[in-house]
Amino acid sequence: MASPNEAVALKQKGNKAFAEHDWLKAVDFYTQAIKVDGKDPSFYCNRAQANIKLEAYGYAVADASKAVELDPTYVKAYYRRAVANTAILNSREALKDFKAVVKREPNNKDAKLKLAECEKIVKRVEFLRAIEVGEPPSAFEGLDIASMQVDPGYDGAKLGDKMTQEFIDDMIIRFKDGKKIHRKYVYQIISAVRNIVYDEPTMVEMQIEKGHCLTVCGDTHGQYFDLLEIFRLNGFPTDSHYYLFNGDFVDRGSWSTEIALLLYAYKWLRPTRFFLNRGNHETDDMNRVYGFEGECKAKYTERVFKLFSESFSALPLATLIGKKYFTLHGGLFSDDKTSLDDVRKLNRHKQRQPGQQGLMMEMLWTDPQTVPGRGPSKRGVGLQFGPDVTKKFCEANGLNAVIRSHEVRMEGYEVEHDGRCITVFSAPKYCDSTENKGAYINIGPELKLEYHKFDAVPHPDIKPMAYAQSSLMSMMM
Repeated sequence: MASPNEAVALKQKGNKAFAEHDWLKAVDFYTQAIKVDGKDPSFYCNRAQANIKLEAYGYAVADASKAVELDPTYVKAYYRRAVANTAILNSREALKDFKAVVKREPNNKDAKLKLAECEKIVKRVEFLRAIEVGEPPSAFEGLDIASMQVDPGYDGAKLGDKMTQEFIDDMIIRFKDGKKIHRKYVYQIISAVRNIVYDEPTMVEMQIEKGHCLTVCGDTHGQYFDLLEIFRLNGFPTDSHYYLFNGDFVDRGSWSTEIALLLYAYKWLRPTRFFLNRGNHETDDMNRVYGFEGECKAKYTERVFKLFSESFSALPLATLIGKKYFTLHGGLFSDDKTSLDDVRKLNRHKQRQPGQQGLMMEMLWTDPQTVPGRGPSKRGVGLQFGPDVTKKFCEANGLNAVIRSHEVRMEGYEVEHDGRCITVFSAPKYCDSTENKGAYINIGPELKLEYHKFDAVPHPDIKPMAYAQSSLMSMMM
């Protein structure tokens, strides 16, 4: 029979892995410790923290709750559960736990600060709900771009009625140098792309012609310098080199406006050769918490955020590559009967935000699991689907595989479910704290997948989520 000392030794190994930013290994060691001694609340509490780093917030809530059950006086467990609930926008539950921390430690200044921040978030959510209307007016209404004047002293390339490669080349350099483009050009880019993507189907269906190539990229999350590294290694978009960015362009990283504007500029220049899928971070509630709204306000204006928001809601939800690869941000569905035809018929314009259930939510939020069937989401939002679910879906729809993003993979990509589920993630050293590689997939006319990994590159000394409007978010880094 294993001894308590063995459990403590496993916990210490978990702590060492955590310190080395190997969150998965840390979870594994803490899990082993729990198997040896399931009565020690610190094992669950430490695993909760590692799960927070893995964005498995649902699991983190469960672990912290178990720690509280084992020891109702364990302040750190309340703290961790509050952080996890904040991450999944469950601020009311988080508020209860921050109050519990302050009650038990009335002199804890940091806890008081976090409680005050959480109270602000709850009040803001309630305010936004109170003023919410069924069909808000378009942010583009009354936007007279034509009458806007560009300052004579503006030293960047000029933009006329059409996007040009010259403008994009200049914009790339400006952003690298920490400069912005003129606000008029920002409005022009967002307006033009909103109109283009609004007219695209919910699932874009594309072919790769002979002599052409498509690159599929996963989450970039505001890591602008790593996006440029992809282009340096793999080539910039051209008429014969297509790109598909599979959602989560923004939030967390502190160059989200730069990424969104650059991707939009390419979309405007080559609307039928450059593709954008919506991710769960192209949504209002995530943008308000994870930094993009604050970044838009800091670098441009509040209206810029509202314009981006409206354009995000117009983005397609999926791309079908060569009739064989169903590419979307999250994953598959709660009902085996759901087909590609159901996706084709989905009118995404009827609901700007994904909500808590339905096809749109599932396409943006779900994750694969190793066991058959379906299970509750480790995130606390959506669900998980097993290899049997993926097999049925692929066979019923004549697919080779599902390509998705939405999750960090330590090698940048992972092939699961007997080759039918492929995850690609393109933000290396995610949030400057996870020691993962980034990856992208090249696909030619023969529809063979070529995986490429790459490392993070240096960037200016601006921390992730520098523009998040609550200090609570720093607890997740």
